[in-house]
Amino acid sequence: MTWLAIVSIPIMAYTLIPILWIMSLSVKSSATLADGKFIPAEVSWDNYKLILTGDAHSLFIPALVNSLVVCLVATLISVVLAMFAAYAIARLEFPGKKLILTTALAVSIFPVISLVTPLYNLWRAVGLFDTQIGLIIPYLSLTLPLSIWIMSAFFKQIPWEMEQAAQVDGATSWQAFRKVIVPLASPGVFTTAIITFFTAWNDFVFAISLTSERARTVPAALAFFTGASQFEQPTGAIAAAAVIVTVPVVILVLVFQRRIVSGLTSGAVKG
Repeated sequence: MTWLAIVSIPIMAYTLIPILWIMSLSVKSSATLADGKFIPAEVSWDNYKLILTGDAHSLFIPALVNSLVVCLVATLISVVLAMFAAYAIARLEFPGKKLILTTALAVSIFPVISLVTPLYNLWRAVGLFDTQIGLIIPYLSLTLPLSIWIMSAFFKQIPWEMEQAAQVDGATSWQAFRKVIVPLASPGVFTTAIITFFTAWNDFVFAISLTSERARTVPAALAFFTGASQFEQPTGAIAAAAVIVTVPVVILVLVFQRRIVSGLTSGAVKG
């Protein structure tokens, strides 16, 4: 396994260097921003003050709130609906089951840009443009098929005899599902929720096309950042915002690392 460790070092460095570079830019002052040094000679928190309490505050904070609300609601709805759909696909026999899974996989990899133009016209006509619901709905079109596909693989590995045993002991179908099946599928459900949240959190195309000011999320808001003055490039402010929006993702991964790995390996080995 030594050669794996040797190979993993440059891969880890390749993935970490851009993150460390962004962190370095976020704590550089405007005077040293373009000095090309990886380690800042002097740490400055001006960029963070600019986006949290300064002129960019009114642009960044509402966008951060919109991102959290839209992504959490889209994740919750997607996981709940996908859980029932995946249960039906794995548990029941009905015509067209494979077609549903194939369609879900095809929709999940459908180019997002091809949906934007018709959605833009439709959303303006029905009043959903620049609203949180107007983002949640297209996010469901991205995350729900992917969630169904991933979760159905986990549900197929569940020993259904346990559900039948619970029903023999007097549990109803709903009680057997809630008290037996859901706990067994929790690693897969949790893994799906994390992937769904990341998919919505990183979206830029829908956010920049279907919002204006009220429902704009962080990835879209970064495109409208300005520097401390009209003569400064907003590189430092964008780097500070990128670090802040990355923090929740890193915390989620670190806190729930075991569950994520358990869910991913469970689907890989048993699938």
